[in-house]
Amino acid sequence: MSQDALDKAFKEAVDGINAHTEPFPADFLLRLYAYYKRATNNPETSKSSNPLIVAFKTNALFQSTDLSPQQAKQKYIDTVNHYFLYRK
Repeated sequence: MSQDALDKAFKEAVDGINAHTEPFPADFLLRLYAYYKRATNNPETSKSSNPLIVAFKTNALFQSTDLSPQQAKQKYIDTVNHYFLYRK
């Protein structure tokens, strides 16, 4: 997939998630969070008053450290497509 096609598919996947109104499972959101942060070269953990949330986000980022931005975009796209394909 070309870089332009990957960028377009990534943006569409992000827009699809943002437009979805039903709640997502927490583990799904953590994976998307880590992939998005890696894909956009923004590895900083967001601020939260809940230390448990910060710990989960930090762990998700740590688990994705070996991904390049292109790999993270592809993982994000694949994860979103899989979720919408198999959700009930």
